[in-house]
Amino acid sequence: MTTDTTLKKVRLSVSNAVHSLTVLVASEEGLFVEQGLDVELVKTAGAAQVDTTKEDVRTAIFDRPLEALYNAGGMDQFRLCEWGIVKRVVDGWQSDQRPAKIVGLGAAMSKFAIVVGANSSIVEPEQLADTEIAVTIYNGSHFTTLKMLEGFLTKDELKVTNAGTMPQRLEAVRKGELAAATFNEPWISVAQKQGLRIITEAHSTRIEAAGDEMDGPTLAATFRAQANAAELITANPAKYTHYMSDETGGLLTPDELQTWRLLYVAPAPYTRARFARTYQWMLGFPDLVPEGATYEAAVDNRAWE
Repeated sequence: MTTDTTLKKVRLSVSNAVHSLTVLVASEEGLFVEQGLDVELVKTAGAAQVDTTKEDVRTAIFDRPLEALYNAGGMDQFRLCEWGIVKRVVDGWQSDQRPAKIVGLGAAMSKFAIVVGANSSIVEPEQLADTEIAVTIYNGSHFTTLKMLEGFLTKDELKVTNAGTMPQRLEAVRKGELAAATFNEPWISVAQKQGLRIITEAHSTRIEAAGDEMDGPTLAATFRAQANAAELITANPAKYTHYMSDETGGLLTPDELQTWRLLYVAPAPYTRARFARTYQWMLGFPDLVPEGATYEAAVDNRAWE
């Protein structure tokens, strides 16, 4: 066991628990310490937290709490959905923000679901044509919504809107003020508990990003700890559901969360082929990402070198 005097200090982001569960579990179970790391969890507001405000989920990504903190040097490593990280990396160097690079395919394969009201006339994805679906713009719920529906609808028929946090969106759908909204856990389970209807759902992979200050061996150590945490979650997911149910402010108990949706794996290198596929898909939608990005400029798999 590494002694405390030799531990390397690292600051890792934590927002929505479902996306950062391997980080939370690795901290709880001492897995970072086993890898020689003294990890500080830097918590920021996420769209799934009941105490997050509408102002925290702004459309301008660099004004959001996580981005603002990273740009100010307040954290070393963070994770978003795959498309969100690609956008942040490319937008960042074109907007004079603190540089960040993709440093690995993350551990969280988070589920998202499009939900409508219990008495809605919408019962299949095709009926969502030209219907505004509430998402967090330029975040996992936005990109995954496009992915889930582009096999059913034309791009012109896909409509999204910013309607605040997930708790706010769920209440608006329940009251009939919104026709549909996209959620991750724990809000999918809350929606099911309240009798709302799920139209379709899919996984959304996380990507890890970091500044050049994070060296390869340190990144590798954070990834080994997360890989070990993924194994613990897979073996006993119920032990850790409290992290997600806590975000609902009492609307869901830990045993009510649908653990079959949880999927976590070991982090892995981000390949050239995957970057090309993801980036070209994003270029197919207006305003999702600027042109001109290259794999060499966006990705650094130094943790595996």
